[in-house]
Amino acid sequence: MKRLYRSTSNKMMSGVLGGLGEYFNIDATLLRLIFVVLLIPSFMTFALVYLVAALIIPKEEEIY
Repeated sequence: MKRLYRSTSNKMMSGVLGGLGEYFNIDATLLRLIFVVLLIPSFMTFALVYLVAALIIPKEEEIY
């Protein structure tokens, strides 16, 4: 069973896009570029979506 988590290893801010990249098997850098491109014309709506996702999506458990 696949679950969506915020990535702890592939993150720049809170790990949302890194976690989405791992979940959908897409490069997180590509998702970050798409996010930045869509951020400007959306009048910061995507920033609010990112913030809500960072609060809702649980953090990946670190395995040592």
